[in-house]
Amino acid sequence: MIVTIEHYLVLSAILFIIGAYGVIIRKNLVIVLMSLELMLNSANLAFVAFSKALGNMTGQVFMIMTLTVAAAEVAVGLALVVAIYTHRGTLDIDVLKMLKG
Repeated sequence: MIVTIEHYLVLSAILFIIGAYGVIIRKNLVIVLMSLELMLNSANLAFVAFSKALGNMTGQVFMIMTLTVAAAEVAVGLALVVAIYTHRGTLDIDVLKMLKG
């Protein structure tokens, strides 16, 4: 069996849909951040698949840039999660909506 670009793109779409479902449905802030990471990784998979199919390195360069942005997002996101948890004692998004002011 030969793996084509369609296989990679279907897998990327499935991962993106699972991540979007987690962002929309879940109530825990940590799960939402993990779902966002899943969505970013699905975009990285699509970048690499297109890069391989087109025969150039542009998609892989974009993947590396997206990976660095995702790492920074994880660091800032986890710092915010820890600060919110120590202040409020919960990570439930419905409870945190009261922070709007």
